[in-house]
Amino acid sequence: DESEVNGPGSRAVVWLQGCQRECDGCFNTDSWSFEINQLISVEHLVDKILNNPKNTGVTFSGGEPFWQAPALIEVAKKVKAGGLNVMSFTGFTLERLQADYAPACSKELLAQLDILIDGAFVSSLAVNDPNSLVSSSNQRVHIFNPDLKNKLDWASDQIEIHILKDGSRIITGFRGSLDSD
Repeated sequence: DESEVNGPGSRAVVWLQGCQRECDGCFNTDSWSFEINQLISVEHLVDKILNNPKNTGVTFSGGEPFWQAPALIEVAKKVKAGGLNVMSFTGFTLERLQADYAPACSKELLAQLDILIDGAFVSSLAVNDPNSLVSSSNQRVHIFNPDLKNKLDWASDQIEIHILKDGSRIITGFRGSLDSD
């Protein structure tokens, strides 16, 4: 519901299911399968995000968000109308997302984003630097909204651990070689 390691400020993070890359060192291998994990309507998701007064933005992460671009376009439009900024991580490059052979509606989703972090995670290029916005040196930060240029204040090597009421946990952020299992 809120994170400070997945983009500027306090923000909701929407984790998408499905990724074909299977990057070595991926911190979220549970998101690789394209099988439905938790299905939620756009309206319910937007209400949940907008009803948290701490949220200044929303981040799409994965899995691969651009495989679900049509639904995310609607989410982005509605949360932006509510005053929040929108960013996304992707394993694709910006150039691939702008190409004719990109996943469906990629260009339309790009048009809704304020920030894009592109490029697949490559463990041999891991940065592990408290001043870096990316997890591996091949990844790039694209700022589409100049109002956010001076708000690039998160660090890729920080983690958050959220313990839920049922005792389960969510670990978010890049944990490098830390093994929490």
